[in-house]
Amino acid sequence: MTRLLPVLLVSLLCGACSHSQKKKSASELEALKTTVEDFHRRVRWKDYRFATRYVVPERRKDFDKSLKENKDEQDLDVTEYEIEGVEMDESGDRATVTSQFSWTRLPSMSVKRDTVTSEFIFRNGQWLLEKQTGGPFDGALP
Repeated sequence: MTRLLPVLLVSLLCGACSHSQKKKSASELEALKTTVEDFHRRVRWKDYRFATRYVVPERRKDFDKSLKENKDEQDLDVTEYEIEGVEMDESGDRATVTSQFSWTRLPSMSVKRDTVTSEFIFRNGQWLLEKQTGGPFDGALP
């Protein structure tokens, strides 16, 4: 599954972008793929300091505050994630990524599974996470 994920993500990105009026260059699409994969990987391994760099600057403090209030470095364990789809808007400057997250948050030992919708925006030559709903970070980036 790990080897299939990059191939699936690239094909989803290419398919999503083929209908947009303003097409992104191959390097911009590759940057989106890298950003999406790396953000997911960073939160999976609790590397929140680096993951926060992918959040739009004006919301980083809110995201950081939520992580601290929920004691995510200690209590949150993302056990699995799977990127399911990517949709580009017509401008080509926004991408909506749908993924599945499985996680536990102490003191509960129950595994929760939820669909997460992440909105990425292309700003100043890079893709940044602007909004996220569902999953363990629901409400951190409204």
